[in-house]
Amino acid sequence: QVQLVESGGGLVQSGGSLRLSCLASGRTFRIFTMGWYRQAPGKQRELVATISSGASTNYADSVKGRFTISRDNAKNTVYLQMNSLKAEDTAVYYCTAGVGGLTTYWGQGTQVTVST
Repeated sequence: QVQLVESGGGLVQSGGSLRLSCLASGRTFRIFTMGWYRQAPGKQRELVATISSGASTNYADSVKGRFTISRDNAKNTVYLQMNSLKAEDTAVYYCTAGVGGLTTYWGQGTQVTVST
């Protein structure tokens, strides 16, 4: 069993930055593909970014060039650096972990609100 705990969400003005963190329990963190999803009010949950065990990254088109996902295996932590935030980035952000293309574990979510 893996537990994921997100932190770093909050209220920021448009154009500002936030860094989300996700701490994973367990000793197998390094084998997981880690990801960030988000869900805005009235919208479907969408993939934001992923980072594989080999540190390959993938981003949604809407965040390319603004968001950066990274991981620190020594700290069992994955990060999402969000720059140039827009109102449409407002959502609950969820950390995920999985292997073999499956997303198995989800965090409880952290709210990000971007004000205009």
